[in-house]
Amino acid sequence: MRPGARIGIDVGSVRIGVALSDRDGLLATPVETVPFGDGDIARLIELAKELDAMEFVVGLPKSLSGANGPAADLAIAFAHSLAQATELEVRLVDERLSTTQATKSLQQAGRNAKQSRSVIDQQAAVVILQSALDMERASGQAPGECVRLEL
Repeated sequence: MRPGARIGIDVGSVRIGVALSDRDGLLATPVETVPFGDGDIARLIELAKELDAMEFVVGLPKSLSGANGPAADLAIAFAHSLAQATELEVRLVDERLSTTQATKSLQQAGRNAKQSRSVIDQQAAVVILQSALDMERASGQAPGECVRLEL
């Protein structure tokens, strides 16, 4: 397991859920919800500096068949924009059903989904990041796919 904190990102067309792992890569916790649009990437980079993160893990919401739809295209474009703006590594990790998992866990905790949208986004980022941490710990390899910029 590579040492260092990671920032998990659940990209949506309205909000971006953000989570953080501990330096040992054991546990992901919610951080905040960033509005999608002007200043979103700057805020994520600011958070990475504040939290001394080593990389970003962006959820890639593929369809159940594994194909990319509009949400996946948005996440890929966002990951590329983020990679262009930072020196940190940006990784895309399959996140099928992370929002569904997040919603169910919050409902089980007695939270209303409609009133908890920003919390759901943060929880989805936790699910994405925790899954990536678990994959890395099990395989010994960095999870997902590193976003490479064309020079």
